[in-house]
Amino acid sequence: MKVKNKLRLGFGFLFIVVLFFGAVSLFYINEISNSAKVILKDNYESLNYTRDMRSVIDQYDLPLTADAANKFNSPLVKEEHNITEVGELQATQNLRSAFTQLQNQTYTAAQLKQYERAARRYLRDIDVVNMRAIVLKNEKAHVAVENATIFLGLAGAFTFLVLFSFTLNFPSIISNPLNALLGGIREISQKNYGERIHFEKNDEFAEVANAFNDMAARLNEWENSNLSKIMSEKLRIETIIEQMHDAIIGINEKQEILFINTAAKNILSLNEEKLQGKSIAGISQNNDLFKSIIEGRKEGKPFKIVVDGKDAYFQLETREILVPNLTRDTDSPIAIATKSAGKVFILRNITEFKERDEAKSNFIATISHELKTPISAIKMSAALLADNRVGGLNAEQDQLVQHISGDAERLLKITYELLDLSQVETGNIQLNFVPTRVEKIIEYAIKAIKFDADQKGLIIKESIAPDVPEINADVEKTAWVMINFLSNAIRYSAAKSKILVDVSIKTGKVQFSVQDFGKGIDDKYRARLFDRYFQVPTDGQNKSGTGLGLAISKEFIIAQGGDIGVESEVGVGSRFYFDLPLAT
Repeated sequence: MKVKNKLRLGFGFLFIVVLFFGAVSLFYINEISNSAKVILKDNYESLNYTRDMRSVIDQYDLPLTADAANKFNSPLVKEEHNITEVGELQATQNLRSAFTQLQNQTYTAAQLKQYERAARRYLRDIDVVNMRAIVLKNEKAHVAVENATIFLGLAGAFTFLVLFSFTLNFPSIISNPLNALLGGIREISQKNYGERIHFEKNDEFAEVANAFNDMAARLNEWENSNLSKIMSEKLRIETIIEQMHDAIIGINEKQEILFINTAAKNILSLNEEKLQGKSIAGISQNNDLFKSIIEGRKEGKPFKIVVDGKDAYFQLETREILVPNLTRDTDSPIAIATKSAGKVFILRNITEFKERDEAKSNFIATISHELKTPISAIKMSAALLADNRVGGLNAEQDQLVQHISGDAERLLKITYELLDLSQVETGNIQLNFVPTRVEKIIEYAIKAIKFDADQKGLIIKESIAPDVPEINADVEKTAWVMINFLSNAIRYSAAKSKILVDVSIKTGKVQFSVQDFGKGIDDKYRARLFDRYFQVPTDGQNKSGTGLGLAISKEFIIAQGGDIGVESEVGVGSRFYFDLPLAT
């Protein structure tokens, strides 16, 4: 029988058992409900009627007035239509007769008192009849409830036994083949390709077992046929690694040398012939350079190693070895597809690039230094030409002189930026830390750009938090960063707009910020703003810079132990800021 049909029969049987128990439960619950209705309905209403009539006799004087008679007659009529017990009709008729006498205006008080007692007696007779009936029906209801409890208990016990037996036996029809399959799969995962599964029944599990056996046979064939090929590939990879010029070290998950080429041995002065399989802890004890590389302390910036008596520069790269996770942790609810089998450390020789970079930095520094003098002379000559004391100029000549002066100023600025950049690249930033007031830096920066701001009609608003303490900083370079921020804000601000300069205390540091209300910076450019030579594309209305100002600003601030950043939104404006530590 197919597994699908087995499941249908099993769940169909469960449905029938549940339906049977539900039908029996509904039947007896209905019996109990009917018994409760018999008790509560008619007799309880009769007791309410007699209570209402007795209340009228208690509240009103005799003979009864028309209003009192109406109040008495209303429940009496209802009682006359609710006769359910033996003797209740006679008592009700007698009560009707007594009620008629209680309304007679001609009777004496003694006569009325006699009829009142009669009426109360008849009311009591009605109460007694109904109370007796309630007791009898209550006993009957209790018997029905007890019978229902017994039958429901028997039905529930029968249903429990059936379901318990089904729960124990039926799942094994599914679970036993699945457990056999699971065990076979685990054996395969351990590369035991000789495992086979056999089922006697002819169902889907038997088909799965046949497919499993076929797979295991094919894997066994593949394992045997490809072992030599795998060994050949391993040898080829080891040969490639050995012939690479970069130093390569492989570490397995047991912290043992997996492979190491000759280049790595020479650079790290490892003279042992056979290092594969040795623990890195033992090698690290006698080789500090090897230890620092394995621990990742050299990763990131280039570092220098003396090789064959010469300085060589290397860049460390680390790669984790990930392999398929063929073993499964049955206790873990998460199955991880891959696992770490160790790490590969690559020492790339960047000596040639380092030398070229130093040559480029030296060239830039030399050229920039040599350009300062002629550019300053051009500026001075242009200033002299513009001075009326050496002779007047016509309008066209004056415009040309202004262009010469502006371009000379821009060239001089570029020259100074290139000089600063060469200091940054060679690591020769000279810092003069002194405790200083923030007002001094702000005043110096605003004074430097005030002429340019006035030319565009810009308003610069300062906001310095009260009681801002002194900071320990290089005043000249910090002011240079503020001037760069303000120059950019002026460049990208609309005429007659405003620029906000703010100084505040932020978690143990002083934050300087410059905010403009220009067009803002798109998200795709924001992450690269502080990269060297990067410039945000312009619409042609604003002159672009060299792409060095923000990069140099970042280096100046980081060198002082601070942070730098930008916040911007297109159409709203930009806010450039940096933090510097307080003076200690």
